[in-house]
Amino acid sequence: MDIKKLQYPIGPFQVPSEISENDLQEAITILDIFPEKLRLLVSQLPQKTLQQPYRPEGWTIQQLVHHIADSHHNSYIRFKWALTEDNPKIKAYNEKEWASLGDYHTMPIVWSLMHLEAVHHKLVYLLNTLTEEQWNRTYQHPDKDGPSSLKETALLYAWHSMHHYAHIKNALDRLEN
Repeated sequence: MDIKKLQYPIGPFQVPSEISENDLQEAITILDIFPEKLRLLVSQLPQKTLQQPYRPEGWTIQQLVHHIADSHHNSYIRFKWALTEDNPKIKAYNEKEWASLGDYHTMPIVWSLMHLEAVHHKLVYLLNTLTEEQWNRTYQHPDKDGPSSLKETALLYAWHSMHHYAHIKNALDRLEN
């Protein structure tokens, strides 16, 4: 199978030239339903399956679940910073190094699933309270030229949710065959 298709099963993230209210509502809906959707996909998997990589030379399914929880936790904090500071420079983190830590290899995924559920409940609640002015607030990612708006970030994390869901679903489909 094509490595690009394995890396980006739903395609790479692309920001629309104009982000509409519909785009934002769709992103919020995805963020709202994603934790349960992921839990239904992975919570009953045996440990042997969780230890399988989602693609050749990729993280295991277990590492991926922990990554999603940590990434979305960071996302929530980025929203809070942008809402309370003027275009703050956020701290990036080394995802690969985080995934190599012992907790990603041994911690039960149920803890990350519960964490993800709590973070998403808080994030969705927050997003549903934002004014247009707040949606247009920004932060500066150290690895990106120019500011990131909260509108763009909402779409990014909705995409990130479905991107990794597709990784896991495709891996499970391949394991069945």
